[in-house]
Amino acid sequence: MRTGLIAALAAMMCVATSQADEPRLEGANADALSSRDITRWLHRIQKPTRGGDVSTSSYRGTDTCQWANDGECDDPGIGTGACEQGTDYSDCWRIAERVEDDSCQWANDGECDEPGFGTGACTQATDLTDCGAVIDLRFRNDSCETAFDGVCNEPGVGDGRCDARTDRADCIGRERPLTINDHFFGRDDRVFMDTAAAPWSAVGQIDMEAGGACTATLIADDVLITAAHCIDDDGRIDARAVFTTGYDRRGGPLEARVTDYLIDPNWNDQRFSSTDEIDGTDWALLRIDRALGAEIGHVGVRGLVQTAGNSGAREADLYQAGYSWDTGAHLSGNIGCRITEVFNDNTMAHNCDTTRGDSGSPFMVREGNQYFVIATDSNFRSNPGGPMIYISVRSEAWLQYYDDFVAGRIGNNGPSPAPTGKPLK
Repeated sequence: MRTGLIAALAAMMCVATSQADEPRLEGANADALSSRDITRWLHRIQKPTRGGDVSTSSYRGTDTCQWANDGECDDPGIGTGACEQGTDYSDCWRIAERVEDDSCQWANDGECDEPGFGTGACTQATDLTDCGAVIDLRFRNDSCETAFDGVCNEPGVGDGRCDARTDRADCIGRERPLTINDHFFGRDDRVFMDTAAAPWSAVGQIDMEAGGACTATLIADDVLITAAHCIDDDGRIDARAVFTTGYDRRGGPLEARVTDYLIDPNWNDQRFSSTDEIDGTDWALLRIDRALGAEIGHVGVRGLVQTAGNSGAREADLYQAGYSWDTGAHLSGNIGCRITEVFNDNTMAHNCDTTRGDSGSPFMVREGNQYFVIATDSNFRSNPGGPMIYISVRSEAWLQYYDDFVAGRIGNNGPSPAPTGKPLK
């Protein structure tokens, strides 16, 4: 059944390349696509979203929107709002008419196949039995200024201070299905962080010229740490990006451009995307053209497993924050989450609530008023019979290069580091 799913998605990806402004997946091969390939491809297209409330008992429309027939409803009010009203008929009519069913060929297989919260193999509202637990989460987010404060501020059900569908956790609760593709472990425990104050002022967003965005952290005056997959554009490294941080500062946010990078010599996007064999290579050091760390401060770096051992590392309270897809311009994160398992390939599993956009975000430990990056958010591993295992890359993977990169002795514009061999498993 899974082979059929992958083949169908490969075909869908090839067809989708004809849509204007959508990314191409060159050489899509049904045998080579993994669930991680599928998820990453489906999440590359960024559509605008907006609130609103539409009630209809007789839905009519066309498929003239550029996002039509992509499996996700994009009409305003009932969908993402990326399309004009009535121009995404095939994706939206079931939701509009409230006739959700199990008409998808992969319905009732125990896995939600809707876009966003599932694999994306089914059109929304055609995998009811498998996706029923996430229906109330569709097209909702926590982007309101007062999200996560425990008070529902949406119109109709709250005081109306927030736009419709932008105060999700406060209005419908924080409980989340374990099967959701967002990395929540039964409950979303995130809070907003003050980016005018340390250490959160050191955590910013990198917007790639090639498209997409990730999270990165100042670990020196002009050096950032993030994930390698953030600067990999279908197998080609493209580090052209702008780093922005300090959104809550009185004087406004600060920006800098990326001028140099360093990645693991064993990094390979195709192998990373299709296997778990080189997860420990998913890191990237970036140099920026402005010493922002000297202006607003930066955090330290540490190999937690090296200094505390496996058991000591699992007992440490972690501080994590990133620019999640569902919290608007707010930095959201976790206080007091934990490492759940340490692996020998310089990775670790964790129970911090993270989602799309958090890639590259820091996991830190605190000593007094000082914070140290001990890992960065990376990807997930399948776990048959249970929820996904969420993986971050430990700082031990790149600490050997840190001093030389900060000093400018190595980097893309300088000498390359010597190969280190395959990561241990």
